[in-house]
Amino acid sequence: MAAGPRNRRRAALGLALVGGLLLAASVPRWDQLITDADRDRLRSAHNAWVEALARVRPANAATLDAEGALFDADRAFEDGALPPAGAYRCRVFKLGANGTAMAEFTTYPAARCAVTGQGDARGFAKLDGEQRPAGTLYAREPARGVFLGALELGMEQRPMDYGTDAKRDLAGFVERVGERRWRVVLPYPRFESILDVIELVPEG
Repeated sequence: MAAGPRNRRRAALGLALVGGLLLAASVPRWDQLITDADRDRLRSAHNAWVEALARVRPANAATLDAEGALFDADRAFEDGALPPAGAYRCRVFKLGANGTAMAEFTTYPAARCAVTGQGDARGFAKLDGEQRPAGTLYAREPARGVFLGALELGMEQRPMDYGTDAKRDLAGFVERVGERRWRVVLPYPRFESILDVIELVPEG
């Protein structure tokens, strides 16, 4: 279904705001910005993978295996962790139910995402849907970058700054898992799941 005028305006505004943040003369390093709580979340990423997959795999092994490296915590390329600027097709997966209202494995329809900027800090925003992560992808090491951002909800018109509301804050890792395929992994998000995985594939 094509995006309506309101959604297109909201997406354009959000993307412009995220991209504009990266035009500043100096972008702080991720380790200067991250909260103590989110530092703990990053340290617990492996535990989140193990816990989530133990919940999901019994009933969804074939689906997980069909996605190749996407759901394998130990498989990622040794370089190119940050995706280049451009338009992307994103799929969001929630693994491991956090609360009785969620299934153990939830897949959302493909949506539009965008990466802006270049160098060691790049903007990332999901442009469609009721839940829209937006923030910054930071270089950390060749095989793995860091994502710090916040969750935009519903009809909100602009992304929230990281660190404004701990309940909305998102922290995770970004890795390349194919020649033109990346994932953003969010351990222990505040709502719904144990682990979120966002797949990014360039459009076109």
